[in-house]
Amino acid sequence: MKCVNSSTITPQILMDESTEKLAHSHFIDQQQNVFKRTDRIFIGLMLFQWLASIVVAFRISPRTLSGPVSTVHPHIWMAVFLGGAITLLPVFLALKYSGQSLTRHVIAVGQMLMSSMLIHISGGRIETHFHIFGSLAFIALYRDWRVLISATIVAAADHILRGAYAPQSIYGVITVNNWRWVEHASWVIFEDVILFLACAQSNEEMQRISERQAQLEASI
Repeated sequence: MKCVNSSTITPQILMDESTEKLAHSHFIDQQQNVFKRTDRIFIGLMLFQWLASIVVAFRISPRTLSGPVSTVHPHIWMAVFLGGAITLLPVFLALKYSGQSLTRHVIAVGQMLMSSMLIHISGGRIETHFHIFGSLAFIALYRDWRVLISATIVAAADHILRGAYAPQSIYGVITVNNWRWVEHASWVIFEDVILFLACAQSNEEMQRISERQAQLEASI
């Protein structure tokens, strides 16, 4: 007969219904703390991006000429007014309805729209496209994969539509291959897959912490 060392066996502690409910309650509390903390991060980030977009617009295209007449470049007005419209709604929701699902999705959409505006202001510079990938990483701080879906849809739609009707504003060239957006979308999806896995792993860790906390409280 084969002997089994009892020290190598990890006992599985079964939770009763009340302990499971307590663990779930702790998990929800942890999630809400993450959501609200990330909302606060985005309040500062989006306000900073708005101001930065105005500075970038002034640096890249401060004036435009129409014959002998020099006027403020439309990109500056875009950064001020469109940037403000993109920023203020998410910031308001983050302040007023922090932790809510709607707030997370509006922030994700607003963050992608800010990427779109910065790409347009920079004349489609490829370096500005990196803002999209950085934004997805920030959005993943919510540990909610559904919010990443909202952000990805906005980024893909922007590339498809502007690639078809205003390619210079997004790719920096007058004409592009009709399927160039697929390459950009593929890289976004690649990052999404990694971030989905990171969100799932993080949530599993929070769940285990919640279960241990509930079991400890139930044993007291």
